[in-house]
Amino acid sequence: MSAPPDHPRDPFAWNILIALVFMALALVRISTPTQPYFDEVHYLPAARAVLDLGFATNVEHPPLGKQLMALGIWLFGDGPFGWRVFSVIFGALALFAAMRAAWFSSQTRAASLLTGLFVSTNFLLFVHARIAMLDVFMVAFIMVALWMFAGAVRENETGRWRLVISGVALGCAMASKWNAIPLAVLPGLAFFGARLAAGRRHFLTSRRGWPVAGIPLWEAGIWLGLLPLAVYALTFWPFLYWSVPSGNSTGLIDLHQHMLALQTQVPQGHPYQSEWWQWVSNSRSIWYLYEFIDGAQRGVMLIGNPVTMWFGLLAMGWCAWEGWRTGRKDMLALVLLFLVSLALWILAPKAVQFYFHYFLPGMFISGAMALAVEHLWQRGERLIPITLAVAAAGVFIYWFPILTAAPLDDPQDFLRWAWIGGWR
Repeated sequence: MSAPPDHPRDPFAWNILIALVFMALALVRISTPTQPYFDEVHYLPAARAVLDLGFATNVEHPPLGKQLMALGIWLFGDGPFGWRVFSVIFGALALFAAMRAAWFSSQTRAASLLTGLFVSTNFLLFVHARIAMLDVFMVAFIMVALWMFAGAVRENETGRWRLVISGVALGCAMASKWNAIPLAVLPGLAFFGARLAAGRRHFLTSRRGWPVAGIPLWEAGIWLGLLPLAVYALTFWPFLYWSVPSGNSTGLIDLHQHMLALQTQVPQGHPYQSEWWQWVSNSRSIWYLYEFIDGAQRGVMLIGNPVTMWFGLLAMGWCAWEGWRTGRKDMLALVLLFLVSLALWILAPKAVQFYFHYFLPGMFISGAMALAVEHLWQRGERLIPITLAVAAAGVFIYWFPILTAAPLDDPQDFLRWAWIGGWR
């Protein structure tokens, strides 16, 4: 008799549990420091401007992330918890969505759970889940869009509503930060390319074939093309009430010309600025905080988990080779997402760049680590995958005080974590 087919169980409950544990850890000392730190000093006034609808500030970035911060202030008060609570929620959402995307794209429990491990401990997500900055909102919406798109590809019968949610999430991602734009076009391009490659005479109206059977190309264009643009435009509603520096608060074209000019201006250099190759090598950190505050010496360091970021490069290279050799679309998708999200900063005319621009590529590096470790385990290896998983978690635990603004013993305590010159 034939062996029964393998039907791996959906790790949905485990995904929820991991996201909740992450949220609980992110809430540790969430109100410390009690004063705005790093880029909170730019975004919090912009969030307050949403509430009073007076004069727009921080207009170089789209408004949605600042609206979510404003919602936190409105619900929980204009204090540290209100500033940062939605960052915590969306950080947990980003983690959960990444695990779900891994499940639908790979159909293995191990890949999903290992994605949870390496994403939750990669430092980038955790630090940004605890600070009132725009990046975590953008990343969370991108992860939701990828989750929904992967789910539509895997379960065609749910394809329509998943593509709708994916389109809404893509629009919200772009409306949080423009970093999302290169990735936001990829699902629509993938759908178009797949149907074009099928070579059917009526490829615009055909409902057959990959990636989502039952959805014609013209309909996918609505959900993955027009809908994101409409959602993006709708988030600019506060500009109907704000006064803006350009003087024209109702003209989106004029407003975007002004935003682009602010994005491409050449500002004064910053001591923590860095280049993309320093992000890839994990050799240049940012100290979001390091001072005596709230009664103690405290610090918040942004750098990638050394285990995940260094070994993740090898894992990404393996995904490229294995994906090309075997035709595994999940691996090839990870490689493409990593390269596109990184290429933005290689090509972008932005004079001053920072390590936090590696946030999205770092998420895909973490996913590649999960697939590589799973492959080693399935091949019968035990020492290397266990070592990598335990080391990533162990380094996160060691770094925890400097990720959560814990009180330190001495002003020179930063040397415990500043292993190399670029981390000081």
